[in-house]
Amino acid sequence: IPLVPDELPRHLLGIGTVEDIFWSVSRGIDTFDCVMPTRIARSGHLLLHPRAGGTPRNKFRTSVKLARWKASTQPLDSHCGCQCCRHSMGFLRHLFMSKELLYYRLASIHNLTVILGLMSEIRDAISRGRLLELKTEWMG
Repeated sequence: IPLVPDELPRHLLGIGTVEDIFWSVSRGIDTFDCVMPTRIARSGHLLLHPRAGGTPRNKFRTSVKLARWKASTQPLDSHCGCQCCRHSMGFLRHLFMSKELLYYRLASIHNLTVILGLMSEIRDAISRGRLLELKTEWMG
């Protein structure tokens, strides 16, 4: 972004996907602002870190509506410390299918936790000079 002096932050509105975040950061964007994490939570989608099965192919997400989650006693991501991942996917699916408001709060918290975690990983990778390596870990 040549018109903005280097000492000023660059903000990009509406960027929320993992792919778009990596694309934007590699072009000098510093901050983002997007409704995507909460919007997809409302439709039953939970973001997945690569350690939990997130890939570009599944858009780093899963649907809580999938039948495979119905009897699951496992959390979505056992390494995630958010309030959502303290509960089993079976319970989260039940909340969503019952239209319980708690699901929407938990799913939004989880999705925001994943995005904030990604940004933390990106900041760390930039400071260590390994952004490309991190991008490969996430994007393949």
